[in-house]
Amino acid sequence: MPGKAIRNQLRKKETEMMRTLFKSERFAGIFLLCCALLAASASRLAAQTQPKPAPAQITSTLTVKVTGLHNATGKVRLTLMRDSNTVEKREAEIDAGTLSAQTVFENLPQGVYSVFVFQDENMNGKMDFDEMGIPLEGYGASNNPEKRMGPPDPDEAKFTVNQPKVAIEIKLIYW
Repeated sequence: MPGKAIRNQLRKKETEMMRTLFKSERFAGIFLLCCALLAASASRLAAQTQPKPAPAQITSTLTVKVTGLHNATGKVRLTLMRDSNTVEKREAEIDAGTLSAQTVFENLPQGVYSVFVFQDENMNGKMDFDEMGIPLEGYGASNNPEKRMGPPDPDEAKFTVNQPKVAIEIKLIYW
């Protein structure tokens, strides 16, 4: 087994060389500097691969006041929409003294919205029309589009909620 003896001698020489090398102050300083740089790079890489938290969503409060009611019968039904999707439907009590109604939507993510309303005088939960298709109850939309045959154009009713507090007023239309 002369090969094994030669390998053992080589390992001894390598070990002696490494001991001598590590005893050198210059090598020890360079070795420590390399270890420090490697550790710093590893921590930077770990920080870069961590997922960043999502930014907090900014929310607003939207106050909708409905005016121009002809009477205090029934309730006002409101539909809040965003991007053609219904966000929330609700009803508001009518103030008999002012013939108006008001509701507040809180914690709305900022963005583009529209509001559609009608006075549900007979409390059947839907807008009523005569045989010609003319509304029998008052209705309206945000931005107060003009009266015309057919429902208001959704694009005309769009408005931006981009402040902490936004207030709009919708005046009902009657035929």
